[in-house]
Amino acid sequence: MARLRPSWALLALASCLGAGAAIAACSADNEGDSSSTGSTQGSGGTGGESSSGVLSGGNSNAGGFTPAGSGGGSCMSTPEDDFDEDGFTEADGDCNDCDPFVNPNAVEVIAEPDEDGGVPQAADEDCDGDTDELAEPCDSGIALDEMDPLTAAKAIGLCAFVDEARWVLADGSPPPVDPTQLANFHLGHGVLDHLGPNNPTQEGARMLMLSSGTARREEQPGFFHRNFEKGYTSNPPAGFPKESPSCGPSVTTGPPTDATGLEVEITAPSNALGLSFDFNFFTYEWPKFICTTFNDFFVAIMEPFPNNQPDGNISFDSGGNPISVNNAFLDVCGCPGGPPCAVPPSNPVKTFDCAFGTTGVMGTDWDVDDGSPVGWTNGSTGWLRTTAPAEPGKPIKLRFVVYDSQDHKVDSAVLLDNWQWSGTPGTVETVIPPPK
Repeated sequence: MARLRPSWALLALASCLGAGAAIAACSADNEGDSSSTGSTQGSGGTGGESSSGVLSGGNSNAGGFTPAGSGGGSCMSTPEDDFDEDGFTEADGDCNDCDPFVNPNAVEVIAEPDEDGGVPQAADEDCDGDTDELAEPCDSGIALDEMDPLTAAKAIGLCAFVDEARWVLADGSPPPVDPTQLANFHLGHGVLDHLGPNNPTQEGARMLMLSSGTARREEQPGFFHRNFEKGYTSNPPAGFPKESPSCGPSVTTGPPTDATGLEVEITAPSNALGLSFDFNFFTYEWPKFICTTFNDFFVAIMEPFPNNQPDGNISFDSGGNPISVNNAFLDVCGCPGGPPCAVPPSNPVKTFDCAFGTTGVMGTDWDVDDGSPVGWTNGSTGWLRTTAPAEPGKPIKLRFVVYDSQDHKVDSAVLLDNWQWSGTPGTVETVIPPPK
């Protein structure tokens, strides 16, 4: 997508203005400025594509502020000064002390053509001596049953900037202490290289699976089909459960059971304005248990809460509802003679278009619904992308959790992958990512 430059220019200029008498020492070169936004299929845009660990959709050197010695003007500072107030001096490795978005705590921005075909001049945002280098994925060789949550986070694409990680229940509390229940909890997370023939990783070599059952493929040790009863409960995330308006007022979701979650604490890179990750939600509850008390959830709780998100959840369906059994994004599915598929089969309440057909569940344990007539499959959202804002250099806490509701049976799961930082100011959206 085209790079978004003016917001960076204003921030860099503000840094220079804050330097008082040294204002004249900062020079600007506006060559190549452009402003445009990317787009995806679905309900909104995401801020661009990039390799893992590489920031996209922006330009941290957008104002063209020129480092000392480059011939185009300079910031008059000594190696011990922090002229741009980004926390780094030249002695600390800051290679452009006139731009607060260029320093060793930044991530690389890939120069991409704008809508007119022009490509901005490449810059070395992370001060490693190279420009526009693609970061290597960090998830190769991670074991299926990886127990270290920091290592498991790498399977999502979180290669750096992670301060802490922990396994959690739905409300963020620690896993159960009972040895049997704890062993069952840990079967609910797994690191996979694919799920069936049509769900490869979205970046790198691995992706993280969280499940209210077992996070395993059918052929892997620890797999249990459909109804793995872990035996524990927890409180719901704050503000949950949330009911689906299309199911009517008589349907009430039950309390969380068998939750498995990963919580990470991150410090955003010094030049990041947004973030994104991809997910794919699978459930055995479709179609038989649509609009019942057995409404399993996937939530992504972000703190500090973004604007207009009173509970911090940032992953939604196309109607603004949380990702659950009843969500509108269950587009990978199939039924006899359909789609459209009216569900539940015995007493239809909702209709699903199954826009992506059955491809995404074929070759997985979700391909045939054993509890419904022959011809039905279970359901999946297909790959979706959540975007959210970030504030440069500020802490973020994110909790990814999947849980059953009411009982311990008929499980659900989510795949998580392709974490990205963005230089485009982020908004809270869940969209269909563009084709690879």
